[in-house]
Amino acid sequence: MSVKHSLLALLERGPAYGYQLRAAFESATGNTWPLNIGQVYTTLNRLERDQLVEALPENDSGQRPYRITESGRRQLAGWFASPVQAADRPRDELTIKLALAVTTPGVNVADVIQRQRTATLRLLQEYTRLKAAEDNAELAWRLVLESMIFRAEAEVRWLDHTEAVVARTGLPAPRAYDPEPGPADRPEPEILRENR
Repeated sequence: MSVKHSLLALLERGPAYGYQLRAAFESATGNTWPLNIGQVYTTLNRLERDQLVEALPENDSGQRPYRITESGRRQLAGWFASPVQAADRPRDELTIKLALAVTTPGVNVADVIQRQRTATLRLLQEYTRLKAAEDNAELAWRLVLESMIFRAEAEVRWLDHTEAVVARTGLPAPRAYDPEPGPADRPEPEILRENR
């Protein structure tokens, strides 16, 4: 998530100070990504340094609003015009957990999958309940909520697929790591395999 671009988008609506920006961001995302106020002001300082926003004079309450500059508008337009790039490699904790589970001695992979599936299905039910209860919610919040629903559904499908692959593979129980493999554990030299 780009806090920088999120703040620029919010400032495109009009000048605002840090607490207003945090509240607007959390409202638009249904409080799914809470922002630390320190992060907001640190980002605003960087945006000001880069001349993407400018600070306005303090108001009567002592708050300093910011407004987007033309450079900020160009930066924001470029962000909206560019597709979001997925990471080169999966860094998702669940993916890593299951990749390690299939190779770690003593781990019941089916149990790990089932626990995650149960948790994800509960979350999916909660998201679906929220969607039904907030049928007239703001469009921004509905889009965020629907994104979470689709991601949870995809995770359940991936878990089902992973469970089927693990079952088909018939994984033997992983062995303890032996830093010094014995003769039987060493791969056969390629020349011996070719002469068979």
